[in-house]
Amino acid sequence: MAKGRFPEGFLWGGATAANQVEGAFDQDGKGLSIFDMVPFVPKEERGDLEMEVRSEAELNALLAGDKGDNFPKRRGIDFYHRYKEDIALFAEMGFKTYRLSISWPRIFPNGDDLEPNEAGLAFYDKVFDELLKYGIEPLVTISHYEIPLNLVQKYNGWHDRRLIDFFVRYAETLFNRYQDKVKYWLTFNEINISTISPYIGSGMLMDRLEHKEQAIYQALHHQFVASARAVKACHEIIPDAMIGCMLARMETYPETCHPDDVLAALEEDQKNLFFTDVQVRGAYPSFMLKYFEKHNITIEMEPGDEEILAAHPVDFLSFSYYMTMVASGAPDKTKQRGNFFSGVKNPYLESSDWGWQIDPKGLRITLKKLYDRYQVPLFIVENGLGAYDTVEEDGSINDDYRIEYLRAHIDQMGEAISDGVDVMGYTSWGCIDLISASTSEMSKRYGFIYVDQDDYGNGTLARKKKKSFEWYKRVIATNGEEL
Repeated sequence: MAKGRFPEGFLWGGATAANQVEGAFDQDGKGLSIFDMVPFVPKEERGDLEMEVRSEAELNALLAGDKGDNFPKRRGIDFYHRYKEDIALFAEMGFKTYRLSISWPRIFPNGDDLEPNEAGLAFYDKVFDELLKYGIEPLVTISHYEIPLNLVQKYNGWHDRRLIDFFVRYAETLFNRYQDKVKYWLTFNEINISTISPYIGSGMLMDRLEHKEQAIYQALHHQFVASARAVKACHEIIPDAMIGCMLARMETYPETCHPDDVLAALEEDQKNLFFTDVQVRGAYPSFMLKYFEKHNITIEMEPGDEEILAAHPVDFLSFSYYMTMVASGAPDKTKQRGNFFSGVKNPYLESSDWGWQIDPKGLRITLKKLYDRYQVPLFIVENGLGAYDTVEEDGSINDDYRIEYLRAHIDQMGEAISDGVDVMGYTSWGCIDLISASTSEMSKRYGFIYVDQDDYGNGTLARKKKKSFEWYKRVIATNGEEL
């Protein structure tokens, strides 16, 4: 295995989201978020997108308690009260960076408030101070599926252009408050998820809208403008900071070398990269303008929108990578789901317990492809294996399957760097067990640190190191040379 592939100063670490770890959903002035309204549904009763709230009536039923009281993201893993203990464990592993998100309704409880909630701001001051005490750089996602619920009820989320100003006020509040503590920022987590889940990605209830696809892309335009304005504000307030975008990356292979399959894969790839084309290159790509034309979609832009997109592209491109997909030109092919997306099953790959196909070499492919296309630094901010873990009689957790998954992906990341790709860092997803975004399960575990809690909130919340903890500690200590 090649030595010295990872550059000096490479940002090794882990990643979580506020709505999956913090808990304390109703403490210190925090407002409700869209993910606070997602109940736990047992696996045998679950549909494709259980986190999706589609109508006003469904939202009202959730608020009234008609669907039970098990809302796992409201309790998280109590990071809100245990952050010192958890950060000490991250420091013990040697983290150089920790990717976390700030809860928008913890800062602006209703989203459209004129003044921020001081208790919320003070909490993140304490978290950042604790990280910096150990020399861990915070990497902060400004909006990670954490839209204040009031913005859904009052404005139907990002469909309303007024959210741009609300978001910019929120972002500027963060930049001003934490300018001496945070140097790495991301605007929107997995911005492309809006096309699959308009509720989670854009805070929209689709029963209020007539032309669904039009509404989705209009909401995305508002997010693009908000992101560009946040980039502008970040550069002005914290000149030495770097601010990036974040994509749920889905590398797509053709099922065969038949030209129809190759074309289908190319078109899926274009759909996935449209978002980063806008945020990195600063303009809508021609293929997407033609798509809008063919599907009777008209994006309402105000004067200056295109100029601000062009003038304020992101500094780097970050993305999540869990799996690859396969596209077929045949319309009747059976598809399977994974990380919100669906595609034809790849016979050459194994799958996780949740049916996500495991493809380490696909990470090298996507790194090379993204760098060829954009020529900006890349940052892998989510990658990991959701699996069932067993606590043995002696208390040990031997998650060799997780080690193998991460080892293979980190190795391929190193190969991409050896190929000439500029990669800033790597934050493994769910470095401590957390509530699953897609299924609200606790039993779907990603972490190096086990948290004693089940799907129904039972458990002591005690933290315990898994076998992968010491393995990742060694990876970081050797800068990726010992895998």
